[in-house]
Order: sequence, then C-alpha cells, then structure tokens
Amino acid sequence: MPTTPSPVVTPVHDRAAWDALVRELGGHPLQLWGWGEVKATGPWRAHRLHVTAADRTVGAAQVLVRRLPFPFRALSYVPRGPAVAPTDPTAAAGYGVGDEAMRSAVAQAVVSWCRANVGGVGVSFEPDWPEGTSLPLTGAVPGDQPILLPSTIVLDLTQSADELMAAMSRTTRADVRSGGREVEIRRVTDEAEVRAVLEVYRETAQHAGFALHSPEYYLSIHRELGDASVVVAAFHEGRPCSFVWDVMSGATAFELYGGVNDAGRKARANAPVKWFAVRLAQDAGLLRYDVNGLLNDGVSTFKRSFAKHEDQLVGTVDVPFSPLYRLWVQAVPLAKRVLRTLRRH
Repeated sequence: MPTTPSPVVTPVHDRAAWDALVRELGGHPLQLWGWGEVKATGPWRAHRLHVTAADRTVGAAQVLVRRLPFPFRALSYVPRGPAVAPTDPTAAAGYGVGDEAMRSAVAQAVVSWCRANVGGVGVSFEPDWPEGTSLPLTGAVPGDQPILLPSTIVLDLTQSADELMAAMSRTTRADVRSGGREVEIRRVTDEAEVRAVLEVYRETAQHAGFALHSPEYYLSIHRELGDASVVVAAFHEGRPCSFVWDVMSGATAFELYGGVNDAGRKARANAPVKWFAVRLAQDAGLLRYDVNGLLNDGVSTFKRSFAKHEDQLVGTVDVPFSPLYRLWVQAVPLAKRVLRTLRRH
C-alpha cells in the first residue's frame, strides 16, 4: 500500500475557491459552501478544511459544528464527506473515494483539526461511500444516531435513458411516458414560484403528518446554492402540483425534498417530475442520482419503483473525544421523543 505524506489542514474562507475544490474532487453537494450557509441559519457553524500532502490536494471536508449544552460543549459533523482525491493525480476524481491510505490520512487530519479547534464530544462522519469501503481511524466507533440514512438508491447516470427506464417498475415507466400529459413540467428558478412550490410541500406534510422547517429555511437553500439548487415542478392550471428538489455537485445529484398535492396525484405527475430531474442531472454530465434514503413508507416505495436495486453506504462513523460522548448518544433519542411529544401538544 502506498504511503501518504503527513497531511496539512488549511481552513478555506473563499466561497468560489471552496466550491471549485469540492467539484474538482467529485465531492457531494452537501459539501458545497452554500449548504454550510444554509445550516448556519440554525444552530450549526461551517468550517471548510482543505487537506494537502506534499503540496498536493488529497482531500477536503466541510465540518458543521453544533454547540451543545454544558457539559457536552460541541459536536462536529461531516455530511457526506470527506471528499478524497484518487491516489493517481492523473486519474479522474469520480466521487471522492480515493484509496484506503488516502481516506484514512484525510479523515484523521480532519479529526485532529476538530479535536484541537472544536473539542466537545467528538466528530461524526457520514461519507458518500459504498458499504464495505474501509475507513481506518484511531478510536472510531459505529455511530448509532445517523442524520442521513445509509440505505438509499443511487441511479447510475452513465447508463442510457433507455437503460434507466428499463429498470423502473411497469407502472412508473407508464407514468413517465404518459403521466405528464395533463401538466407542464419545468425547472423552477423564480423565488415567487419556489414559494408556490413550498405550498405544495406544506400540503404534503399535512397529508403525511411530518414537520417542516420555516419557509425561510427552504428559501435559503434556493438562494445559497444558486445553480446547484435544482427545483423541478409540474404545473396544473398554472399552479405547482408536484415537485422534486435536488442539489447537485460535479458528480452527484442528491434529492432533498419532494411533494405532491391532490391535483398532482390525479395527474400522476410524480414520476414524470422525478424523471425530468434525473434527465437534467444526466444532461449536466453528473454520474449519480441519489434518492436520499429509504424507509418502510410510501415515499420509499415510490423511490424503489425507479430501480431494481438498493444501495448501502458505509453509515455513520464516530470518533469520540470525551467520556461524555456515550452520555450524549444516549441523550439524543430521549430529546427526540420529548420534541415529538411537545409537537403533538
């Protein structure tokens, strides 16, 4: 196994330089600068770390830091990162996996930076890597409080449109071919129309019984991610009735949200809307379309209808910094139960 020179971590403070680095490495869209700014509208603060060795870029990680109540102090979190360069400098970056030595060196450098500059209970990684991808890290333990689900479906956008269609269920394929006839499907960029799309999301949440952020949170995604934020909607009689909201980087489209109202269900607009988004990602030269998590619910049943396979990512990897880490992990489920109870009242 080739040896990796000792890495150096340099914080990046320039948006354009950071996003160019993430795209160069094939990093995930949740590693883009704008996503860190979105999370900073809430309890998180973003740090962007450029990792080099022998004056060569070997990786990058956007670290989100959340302040916690005393005595826990803080938690560091790397969503779908780090991005790691290929061992061969002339090779294509792919989607930021690298080899085992490079992954270990980059992640260990991020851990060391977080330990020295943030402290608190520890750091959690949720890499965008397939299950079985090794990540040797001193003191690492499997995390049992994931933020992003490791079970998902990743569509291979290097396949042809016909190949992607062939993998769909018969009903979904039929809806893609005929379900858009009663609606207009297009990308939404105007903020007023984004607000109208959010009304569809509000109706979806009421119908399905889940909680939403404030409208301003979603609008901050539209503003901060810019061209990387891709909202596709179906319009019936001039109003949105179904939508999917993706974020895109150099290699990956990642589905954030989706919704449909009664008019969209009647028009069977969901499948053609998602297919339109997949084709936009494919036309942009991206390699992968990640549906962002699978559960045992109706939404996941719909997602599964687009492929004959499922994908498993490596899951959450935690590196504790303190004996308080275990106490914090035990406290999180209790806090979630309390919040759910409060919301019901």
